[in-house]
Amino acid sequence: MSDPKRATIYFEPEIHKALRLKSAVSERSISEMVNDAVRYSLAEDADDLAAFDDRADESTIDFEDFVKKMKRSGKL
Repeated sequence: MSDPKRATIYFEPEIHKALRLKSAVSERSISEMVNDAVRYSLAEDADDLAAFDDRADESTIDFEDFVKKMKRSGKL
């Protein structure tokens, strides 16, 4: 890890206890687990943004129009 930065994070007591227990069982620090969780969350965000970019040129339909169309076709 290069030049880690310090931050204060306040956990709910139950979450902190779960983290301490998991840390002991997995032999990983709470910092490592939190970093991995944040990294995973940011990667999901990046995937979502890429999906939005991939679909930017797709046509859109108004929700109300779609529901009306379903009702007219007898699907509702």
